[in-house]
Amino acid sequence: MESEPWPPVEEPAVLAILRNLTLASLVGVVFSLARRAPFLAPPITLLALWPTLGGHFVELAFLYGLRPRLPRARVAQIQARLLWWLAGGAVLGSAVIATAQLLPVTAPPWRWWWLGAPGFVALELAVHASLGLLGRPNFYRGDG
Repeated sequence: MESEPWPPVEEPAVLAILRNLTLASLVGVVFSLARRAPFLAPPITLLALWPTLGGHFVELAFLYGLRPRLPRARVAQIQARLLWWLAGGAVLGSAVIATAQLLPVTAPPWRWWWLGAPGFVALELAVHASLGLLGRPNFYRGDG
């Protein structure tokens, strides 16, 4: 007997893209103003798209690509998702560094590529905590 399929993500793609563009723009503005260099808002916004919009696609790849192939056991789902986030964060962190080298910003050194992994996990855990507070499906409940 097959188990029920996982519920689909209910968010329209346009809303997800707009939300992530807005978040990246806010990061760009805040960081550029903190550095007292408003002209840096566009390149910092572009860099922030890696963890925001890129992170959204990392999550969708898990939800639609990997999760259905895993056992439904909660421990297996948690372990796989945390490992997926670590790997995705390392890739996104490397992408941020590579992109920063092409922009008029000070690029982080390559030896910091791995910081994207724990940083992305922390970001995802915070995002899912906020989803939980809003009563939406999330990692902590095991339904999102």
